[in-house]
Amino acid sequence: MDVLFIHQHFPGQFLRLAQAYVARGFGVYSLGDERWLHESPALPGTTHWTYPLPEPAGEATHHYVKSFEAAVRRAQQVVRVLLEHKMQEGFEPDVIYVHPGWGDGLFLREVFPNARIIALFEYYYQSRGADVGFDPEFPMSFNDLFRIRMLNTVQLHALDACDVRLAATHWQRSRYPEIYHNHIEVLHEGIDTNLVQPDPQAAVTLPDGTTLMRGDEVLTYVSRGLEPYRGFHCLMRALPEIQAARPNCRTVIVGGLDAHYGPRPTNFPNWMAQYLQELEGKLDLSRIHFTGSLSYGEYLKVLQVSRLHVYLTYPFVLSWSMLEAMAAGCVVLGSDTEPVREFIEHEHNGLLVPFFDLKALAQSAVSVLSRPDAYQTLGKRARAGIVEDFDFEKVILPRHLALLDGLDYY
Repeated sequence: MDVLFIHQHFPGQFLRLAQAYVARGFGVYSLGDERWLHESPALPGTTHWTYPLPEPAGEATHHYVKSFEAAVRRAQQVVRVLLEHKMQEGFEPDVIYVHPGWGDGLFLREVFPNARIIALFEYYYQSRGADVGFDPEFPMSFNDLFRIRMLNTVQLHALDACDVRLAATHWQRSRYPEIYHNHIEVLHEGIDTNLVQPDPQAAVTLPDGTTLMRGDEVLTYVSRGLEPYRGFHCLMRALPEIQAARPNCRTVIVGGLDAHYGPRPTNFPNWMAQYLQELEGKLDLSRIHFTGSLSYGEYLKVLQVSRLHVYLTYPFVLSWSMLEAMAAGCVVLGSDTEPVREFIEHEHNGLLVPFFDLKALAQSAVSVLSRPDAYQTLGKRARAGIVEDFDFEKVILPRHLALLDGLDYY
């Protein structure tokens, strides 16, 4: 059986699944945006193709629909590459896994009418009730709300043009129109719990030369980008109180400086610069370690030495890092927002605080940092739940194989 994976930043969510299909002898092909090849080289055993970065939407395009035009242009690049392989080599995949959010899947049905298309639906934007307008510090205009409604155009096409629809979490599925809920299966990409696990001997040397070990008083925070969508501003504003109460605490903040989901600051190069100026004189910067982006191995070591892991997010797509922190046995202090509540039950397998309550965040952090033995059961329960429900080999992969068994070609 030949399986094609399409993701602009391949492998993305498909990493473990593509590796597992290679191990089972499937013909595995992948396609992604050529910009990411240096970051995400072809997986061993796969045939990897790239498509050129499409031209952006035209200057004259109405700004509400620029994202849709960009998606159509991307879809054209995708099918140009695939048509070349179809015409010259007779390439006809049996199954296509695609992340359709950027337009990659718009024309797949026309090119491969006999393939079974499995689409990963990550997030359906709404103008109210989720991330948009959640933070009063960043008010939205009607122009913003109209543009956000149009962002779903590509996904509405994708919902119609596939055979199987997947969402990673129940909350993410709930964002889609109710008429589709019974047609979207909740199936997370899974965690390698053999790789991501507690290590009592863990130690990590940070880019500045500081070495931290398991047992040290370490507060950790991880985000792809340091930005308000992931509560970076709340953590920074709570740190003065945490540092005052815990003079030996080291804070390790992992993440790049680019904003990936929300707006960029208007008067600063990045959010870190803005909040460091806002809090000038209130922080002991010698005890705060901004690592930037880390290799996956170094990032795991950071989780393994953590005494307390803080995870904050708007009502938005849940980060991989939270579930991996739980799998690593961390005590997780999370925001009391819908995506987090799906996985963390307060005082059972983690702790929850209101997203904007800086006092509660600081007090909860100080409590865990000062009495780690009193909270270690939370980390053990967190890991047990991840192993039971999200282990890739034992739970997630069998469900994907069952999906393939249910397709009428197989």
